[in-house]
Amino acid sequence: MSSNGPVQAVPPVFLEALAAVRRASCRREIQLQEIPAPARLAPYALALSADVLERVPRRTDQSAPVHAEELATGRFVLLHDPAGSALWDGTFRIVTYIRARMDSEMGNDAMLGSVAWTWLLDALNESGADYRQAGGTATRVLSESYGTLEDRSETIDIELRASWTPGDHHISTHLEAWADMVCTFAGLPPLPSGVTALPHRRLS
Repeated sequence: MSSNGPVQAVPPVFLEALAAVRRASCRREIQLQEIPAPARLAPYALALSADVLERVPRRTDQSAPVHAEELATGRFVLLHDPAGSALWDGTFRIVTYIRARMDSEMGNDAMLGSVAWTWLLDALNESGADYRQAGGTATRVLSESYGTLEDRSETIDIELRASWTPGDHHISTHLEAWADMVCTFAGLPPLPSGVTALPHRRLS
């Protein structure tokens, strides 16, 4: 958490939001960790990193320990400005980033950006999160290798940068919805409450 003032000066409404974040119940497949928050975007901020990993046996030696392969990664930043912001239309703003590697069929789909944006809206709406002023940018990143690396296959990543203004202080609902979306990017299917998915790989 970042703050431009002493701890005792942190607004109670921001402390309430932090408590809501820590009460969030996210899927077991996602690993959340608090990271340094940006100091220039708002007087008060909290930032979390998220990773969805898959444990994969090493192909060259099946007896060797498994290693973790990244399926999706992201950032969740909660901003608070007690003075409010006309651009935010409120005193809080949530800023997020998600990146995941797609298989070639999905990665080459011209509608991928629209699909990624729909995943965000669906996650928020299905969770019942109250939000407004949502906006975002979806980017497809094609990586091709040459020279001594030409044997590497081309890869396509999807990146989604998005932000929205929460309509209430139930930030846990927003974090849970976003975490579900990170799992969607990782290729994990939505689950009923209390059910854990079996390992799944998006890439062949």
